[in-house]
Amino acid sequence: MVSNSKVMQEVENFVVPRYRKEKNIEGKTPLMIFNEEHEKLVTSEGQWMRGMANSCIVAASLVAIVVFAAAIAVPGGNSHDGLPIFFKEMAFKIFAILDALALFSSLSSVLSFLSVLTSRYAAIDFLYDLPKRLIIGLVNLFISVTCMVIAFSAALYLVFGQGKAWVLITVATFACLPVTLFVLLQFPLIRNMIKSTYGPSIFRKPSERILLD
Repeated sequence: MVSNSKVMQEVENFVVPRYRKEKNIEGKTPLMIFNEEHEKLVTSEGQWMRGMANSCIVAASLVAIVVFAAAIAVPGGNSHDGLPIFFKEMAFKIFAILDALALFSSLSSVLSFLSVLTSRYAAIDFLYDLPKRLIIGLVNLFISVTCMVIAFSAALYLVFGQGKAWVLITVATFACLPVTLFVLLQFPLIRNMIKSTYGPSIFRKPSERILLD
């Protein structure tokens, strides 16, 4: 649907502005005809986006819950004066910073996907609006997952791996697995959406488009 909407926009750029709202013998404008011809495609694409947004909201919400709970129950607990026992350790600082980043990015992801669910799903929205929201949501979800994994690894090292290099190496190795899986499974989708949404014109070269625009 993104490519079809992009074709429509590119064709409009070649048409004299006053002809864009001209009606045919049936009293329909080009935009009305485009919407009618792509009604089924809009419906199917909208269902796919809703399903994806719902699934990603669940994932982002779980990340937010986990990192929020981790921020309250800090690794190692608190001392008698209320300060975290490991607050002077570098690993604890890494844990605190990345845990906060994971929380903020996961909440941003939830809001982005909520905006997808509340969209009007008009044909023109599939050109930039909806893909942009999905891209922002997926990027924030990736950031939150990555930060959560690193924060969890730092917490494990604080509790079990002080002075033990093999613990750090083992934790770091396994921490790469979920991040790598996310990249392998979701990066092609993000790349295709960015390419189809913000890629060069189908009628002109990128350099020509910059000069003409």
